Amino acid sequence: MKPVIGISSSLNEQLLTLPTDNIHAISKFGGLPIVLPNYEETEADLIVEMIDGLLLTGGGDIDPILFGEEPHQKLGSITPERDAFEVAIVKEMLLQNKPVLGICRGAQILNIAVGGDMFQDIYTQTEENLLQHQQQAPRWHASHFVHVEDNTLLKSIAQKEKFKVNSFHHQANRRIPGEFVVSAVASDGVIEAFESKNHHFVMGVQWHPECMLLNNDETSAEIMKAFISACIK
Repeated sequence: MKPVIGISSSLNEQLLTLPTDNIHAISKFGGLPIVLPNYEETEADLIVEMIDGLLLTGGGDIDPILFGEEPHQKLGSITPERDAFEVAIVKEMLLQNKPVLGICRGAQILNIAVGGDMFQDIYTQTEENLLQHQQQAPRWHASHFVHVEDNTLLKSIAQKEKFKVNSFHHQANRRIPGEFVVSAVASDGVIEAFESKNHHFVMGVQWHPECMLLNNDETSAEIMKAFISACIK
């Protein structure tokens, strides 16, 4: 039986939207994709009971009130309803020890849900000489390297010390809570991936593997395979 994978969606003027790359990435490797609504967060436990894994997708910015900050001048469009729903469903997934993969915004909301915080805008809130993290290239194109930490789930999946990823973000995770570990960074120090030390598959990646699959990217395929496999166990 195929594992049922709940996929988060964006909310825009009462319309739920989702790039189909996310659906194809799940179905390609044996999962049954189900698009989740931005529903009442009080129903998160009922939704989690119906799914075997959660894919947190990309999208707009995150409300900084969730990590105790006021809006920065470079903060983009936010959707508080989506934030609230995703925080609730992440917490319930962790309680039930079910696999979670967060992509871009999804990696950020995963970190916020477990008590971390983030840069509202990396270009104005860091003093580093940053790479281009909002690439001007096709979405499937790998634009910069990430360096993978030893003894991590990501390292065991990728089997590489570094690999190239795409990049479409101006926000990024800043502080990762103690029960999680950073598993990849860009050469400028921006956190590109992190994972749980206590769950068998809870991972956030700052890039978009679902888009890189359009170019048959090997590492993206291995990440999606590992996620779907974890959802079967």
